[in-house]
This record gives sequence, structure tokens and C-alpha cells, in this order.
Amino acid sequence: MKSAVIVFPGSNCDRDAHDAIARVTGEAPAMVWHQETELPEGTEFLMVPGGFSYGDYLRCGAMASRSNIMPAIIAHAESGAPVLGVCNGFQILTESGLLPGSLMRNAGLSFVCEKAPLSVANGNTRFTSRYDSEAELIIPIAHHDGNYFADDETLNRVEGDGQVVFRYGNNPNGSARDIAGIVNAKGNVLGMMPHPERAVDAKHGGTDGLALFESLLGSA
Repeated sequence: MKSAVIVFPGSNCDRDAHDAIARVTGEAPAMVWHQETELPEGTEFLMVPGGFSYGDYLRCGAMASRSNIMPAIIAHAESGAPVLGVCNGFQILTESGLLPGSLMRNAGLSFVCEKAPLSVANGNTRFTSRYDSEAELIIPIAHHDGNYFADDETLNRVEGDGQVVFRYGNNPNGSARDIAGIVNAKGNVLGMMPHPERAVDAKHGGTDGLALFESLLGSA
């Protein structure tokens, strides 16, 4: 599967994303600067990485969601092709309207950086098929604005439609209903605050994120 990683000014997890994808597929993804207006020809999987795009000015992800590359990302998502947004990438996907809800300041108003226990709330997605049902994971988090918020109508809809993919085991940021990651209604766009790309190598502390990339990219 031909992949690409979007790079914004302030991205700091783009190399982690690159290495995780290359580890699973054996092929390095294209690194696409946000001022480009098109994705590389043949791109199948797209990842929007974590970091602090534009220094998190205004709202996290708000300025990045207006970058030149965004129409191509939106068209890619609307075609049904897979998109993964992690941390700041999740924020960008909500700001661009590709995912419902928003990410607010953490409930404790502090930056949190720790290994977070998660559960797989929906193992029947293209991102989670390699996980056991209701698997318990440990995935790193590092964010200041990871408090997922949506109105009750939206929360009821995403829960009822199986769009909640990951939940926190020990909610670190106040996210509504312990939500750590959601997909869109089509199931091809996933946003999550925890960093699976930082959990693909045992030498770096764990491999609980590996199955996400294997689910999506088809590694054995």
C-alpha cells in the first residue's frame, strides 16, 4: 500500500510515523509538505501526524486545517481511502470537519505525557482487525489539548454507530465517555490522541500500536 505522511510546520511525530509505516510495509512513505496541493500519485494510505502545527496558535489544528494540502486530504478521505490522524492530526481532522467533535484543553489544564491504558471498543474496523476483541493496550500519550468533546446527540450517535474505536482505561484528560479515538461514519478516517506509532518496537517500550498498522497495511 503506497503511503504518505503530511508534514506541517511544528510537526514532531512525522519521523515516528514514517518509521512505523516503513517497519510494517517495508517501503518508506512519501513525506508531503503542507504547502503542496496534491498527494503523490497512487497514494492509498495517508497519515496526519502529531506535533504542534503552527505552534498551536488560535486552536490546536485550526491553522493547519486551512493549509494548501487540506483539500487533497479531504478528497482522499471522501473517496473512502484510509486516513489516520494522531494527536495533533486528530485535532486537524476535527477542525477540518472530517471527524465530529473537538479537542479541548485537558481537564487538569496540564500537559500529560505518560503510557496510557486503552481498550479496543470496536475491533471490527479496518484499523483494528488485528486486535483481539476488547483488547487492553498500553499506548503513549503526550498532549495538552486532548479532552474530546461533543454534544450528547453526537456522542449518542457515534457510540450507537460503533464509531468509538478506543477508550481510555484511566481517563487522563477528561474526554467525554473516555473516548480516545473515533472513526467517521464510513469507517475510513480514524482520529486518536494516543500515539500508536510510538508503540511499534519493544526496544522503545512496547508494541501495542503495531497491530493498528498491520490491520491497515496488511502485514502478517
